Amino acid sequence: MFNLESIVRPNVLKMKPYSSARDEFKGTASIFIDANENNLGSLAGENYNRYPDPHQKQLKQLIAEIKGVKPSQIFLGNGSDEAIDLLFRMVCRPGVDSMLHLPPTYGMYEVSANLNEVQLEAVQLTPDFQVPVLELLRSIKETTKLIFICSPNNPTGNLIEPESIETILDNFDGLVVVDEAYIDFADAPSWTTRLDEFPNLVVLQTFSKAWGMAGLRLGLAFASEEIISLLDKIKPPYNINEATQQLAIQALSRTEALSDMIEEIVQERELLKQALPNLKPVLKVYPSDANFILVKVTDANGLYNYLLDKGIVVRNRSSLPGCEGCLRISVGTLEENQKLLQTIAAFETKDNRQ
Repeated sequence: MFNLESIVRPNVLKMKPYSSARDEFKGTASIFIDANENNLGSLAGENYNRYPDPHQKQLKQLIAEIKGVKPSQIFLGNGSDEAIDLLFRMVCRPGVDSMLHLPPTYGMYEVSANLNEVQLEAVQLTPDFQVPVLELLRSIKETTKLIFICSPNNPTGNLIEPESIETILDNFDGLVVVDEAYIDFADAPSWTTRLDEFPNLVVLQTFSKAWGMAGLRLGLAFASEEIISLLDKIKPPYNINEATQQLAIQALSRTEALSDMIEEIVQERELLKQALPNLKPVLKVYPSDANFILVKVTDANGLYNYLLDKGIVVRNRSSLPGCEGCLRISVGTLEENQKLLQTIAAFETKDNRQ
């Protein structure tokens, strides 16, 4: 049976969090001379001379209403990368504990493991990019504290079968982190709807993709109140700046615009999936539930460099296991997608002339 305290690092359980000026003062006041701020104002704009709300109360309340969770089940980070790093720091003892991930997948899991001196264990996805559940369960060690599952997966684009994730949650006494950075583009429910079923479940999301706020760096983690309280305990006190909080609050009032953007991106994704197989350099277009497509081509390096020469940047994923000869292509605007298809067609013509 899952016991959170049994996997949390003892020093984290014992530590006292930093108490900021905004934590120590409760109530209303007209003069604030407690936090060594610049009381003359800010050269960057109104209110930026004041420290932001360290608990992001207004923003969390709005997110909770949209996501159907409690504010106390939400952690906000400087991108989801901060949440990933803090999860390692929360439960993994450097040089002792280990984690499991499922390549090909998002590279920050490995980076954070290496940074925190956590042993990296890998179980490769199947040829259709699903989890080999029995192999994964056999790979769990006594020191395994975290399992990362990206769904829809990056760079492959597909959802991971929910039955596989359920089995892992039921048979692992550590934290199962389901990274849903691309869930808004998928026709599937979020795992945030099942937080109360699984005390060892952590769900990551982001404002970088569907919400179009990559430049503001705002990530989310959803979990039990106990897990979130520990993440809040070890985070930097003012990890979400005032500008990001206010702009996110504005964005959350535009859910209709969000739906329109998602619909347009999904339509363009489907058009690309239909058009790409007609081009000779393209060997296979993989199914996608995200805002990108993984494409296997005859000459990944050659096509990648050709597109670069024409001012089009895609991602060459050929070095990843299971992605040999593959390019990852983000869904662009209608005009960008048409230009991409025309350029690949021109590479096809050039290739045929040689």
